[in-house]
Amino acid sequence: MTLAYILNPLDRRANDRSNAAWVLAQRQRPDARLIRIAGDSTLIKDGQLETANAASVEPTVFLGLDPQGTPWFACRTEEKEGLRDLRSLAMEEALPAEELGILAQARSTIQWHERRNFCSNCAAKLEVADAGYRRHCTGCGMDHFPRTDPVVIMVVRHEGRILLGRQKSWKPGMYSALAGFVEPGETIEDAARREVFEEAGIRVGAVRYVTSQPWPFLSNLMIGLIGEAASAEITLDQNELEDARWFSPEDARLMVAHQHPDGLYAANPFAIAHELVKTALEG
Repeated sequence: MTLAYILNPLDRRANDRSNAAWVLAQRQRPDARLIRIAGDSTLIKDGQLETANAASVEPTVFLGLDPQGTPWFACRTEEKEGLRDLRSLAMEEALPAEELGILAQARSTIQWHERRNFCSNCAAKLEVADAGYRRHCTGCGMDHFPRTDPVVIMVVRHEGRILLGRQKSWKPGMYSALAGFVEPGETIEDAARREVFEEAGIRVGAVRYVTSQPWPFLSNLMIGLIGEAASAEITLDQNELEDARWFSPEDARLMVAHQHPDGLYAANPFAIAHELVKTALEG
C-alpha cells in the first residue's frame, strides 16, 4: 500500500490563478471536473469519484490541470447521499492514489474557506480571490492565504527497540509514532525532540528525515523522522498519552503485519507512522 494523499498529479498553475478570465475559461470547458466536499467526505458513485460539471455550480477553488489537461475544481456540498469519508477511501484503496491526492488538496482548501469568512484583523467580510487561493479584505486591505500546519512525527530507536505510544481515543491495540505541531521559532529537529521529551520523557539526539505526507484532517503536513534516543527511561505525560513503551523488533514486525498475539498493531498502513515503523526496523 502506498501512503495516502501523496500522489497529486495536478499542475496547480499558480501563475494563472489571478487571471479571472483564464480561470473562467477553464471552468466553462465541457470536460472540467468538480469535486464536491462535505466535511471529511466526498461523493462516490458505483465505486468511483463522482464529479459534476464545473460550469453548473459555482466552484470555490480551482485545483489545477491533470496530465491530460483536464481542469479540476472543488466546492462544498450539502448533499447527504453517496458520501464516503477520505480515511475509509484511503484505507480500502477504493480510489486511484492520484485521486486521493487531489481529494486531499480539495478537502484542505475547502476547509480553510469554511473557517475564513471574516478578516482576523478588522472583522470585515472577506472576498474570494485568485481562484480560491486568497481571501481579500475590502475593509483593511489585508490578504489571507491558505495555511498548512507542520507536524513532526517520529519513531525513536534505542538499542534495537523502538518507542511507540497510544492515545485514549484510539482503537484498542493501536500504537503509533509520537507527534506534535512545530512551534514558532523551532527547527523541525528541535520540535521532534521537544515533543518526545514532553510526552514520554525521552531525550533524543540525532534526528533524520524520512518522508512527508499531506494530512487533510486538518490541513497538516506530517514530517516523518527517525530519532536516536539518548535515554531510555519513560516518564509518561498522561494528559497526552495513555501509554508509551519500547517494543522489540520482533514485536514491532508483528504489529506492522497485524499479527501480534496480544492484538497490538502499528497504526494504519496508509498513514506515515506505519511507514516510519517499517523504516526504523530496517535500520
